[in-house]
Amino acid sequence: MKLTKKRIAEIVFDHNDWAARTFDVVLLVLIFGSVIVATLDSVAELRLRFGTTFYILELIFTVLFTIEYILRVWLTGKTLRYVTSFYGIVDLLAILPFYLSFFVADVQLLTVVRALRLLRVVRILKLGRYLSEADFISQSLKASMAKIQIFLFTVLTVVLIMGTLMYLVEGPSSGFTSIPRGMYWAIVTLTTVGFGDITPTTPLGQFIASLIMLLGYAIIAVPTGIVSSEMAKRRNPHELINTKTCHSCGAEGLGIDDKFCKKCGGEL
Repeated sequence: MKLTKKRIAEIVFDHNDWAARTFDVVLLVLIFGSVIVATLDSVAELRLRFGTTFYILELIFTVLFTIEYILRVWLTGKTLRYVTSFYGIVDLLAILPFYLSFFVADVQLLTVVRALRLLRVVRILKLGRYLSEADFISQSLKASMAKIQIFLFTVLTVVLIMGTLMYLVEGPSSGFTSIPRGMYWAIVTLTTVGFGDITPTTPLGQFIASLIMLLGYAIIAVPTGIVSSEMAKRRNPHELINTKTCHSCGAEGLGIDDKFCKKCGGEL
């Protein structure tokens, strides 16, 4: 089969035939491999022993991801939209730190470059476009956003009230030197983390703390229930396997019979 630009775009952007799925699998292996190398390279003993090998592997990964990035920029119908999209920025960040290390001449900036190279780990975010379940979860979270915002507002209200109450009951002698300090304690207690750096000493303060701890267990279950109910309403995530991806804006999950993109109007 002749590799036309349209055919290459189908392989790179879609997931509906053998060639496209093979391309996805190869990219998944490269992403996992690059993240493993970046992680191992941060261990001083391993870097001292295998530093050259890690560098060569990183060079190979960077070249391959650069080719992928150039392909996506070339194939997309709307370059600016892709470059400024979430995945476009992730793709760029995945290769940019390596090339920056060649252009920093000042010795004092080498530390900054080493820090930037840690951004190689963001390659793991590229997995999202190859997992149909990721899109399913993302849609469920978006549908739950309004409820979650109300939930968070309620939690912040409880934290403000409890933090203020503990400031009044305990006071500076127990470490509650201000309302923000009391709110910090309320957040730590409500989330059942319990650092123990501030503790109530009066019976009334301990009673309030007990109520907040019990409330914390109840609150933890709320976001899970909200998202789970939305996920139950949505279609089976496995249906996303046979879908189309817009080559212009990168929108995924489009119907297999759609002729135009629902987001940008581009031809599929």
